[in-house]
Amino acid sequence: MTVFFTSDTHFGDHRVLNLYPRPFATVAEMDAELVRRWNAAVGPDDEVWHLGDFARTSRRAGEVLGELNGTKHLVVGNNDPGPEAAHGWASVQPYAELELSGRRLVLCHYPFRSWNGQHKGALNLHGHSHGRLKEMPRQFDVGVDVWDYRPVTLERLLSR
Repeated sequence: MTVFFTSDTHFGDHRVLNLYPRPFATVAEMDAELVRRWNAAVGPDDEVWHLGDFARTSRRAGEVLGELNGTKHLVVGNNDPGPEAAHGWASVQPYAELELSGRRLVLCHYPFRSWNGQHKGALNLHGHSHGRLKEMPRQFDVGVDVWDYRPVTLERLLSR
């Protein structure tokens, strides 16, 4: 099993095509390519932590979740629909901390200026900024706009 991270897919959301320079002509094209790239990277037995802004509506979230490989966890973002969107996720939370490969990870949709364990080597993985913020040491934007529109592993984050 491999653990992946991603955020800001914005499935079904036309607004993202107007705000960010994504290489898709339509929402349908964007959604199909995001699903294709997700499934090319993530296997059925892998785990994915999505750090928010998954889909525009609960209905679209439900449609897409079934198409995506892996066990999926949601760390809620500012554009995620309400609690009714929780169906299909292994877990849903506003914030998470976990340990992976001997590293403590602090997961939130938003980038932090300071985070738990920051001065003890903990990493902050986040979304929200669509690659527009200057990173701080041990802080990584896992958004699709940064990582070729696909989930990314911790190893790949650390090798950058």
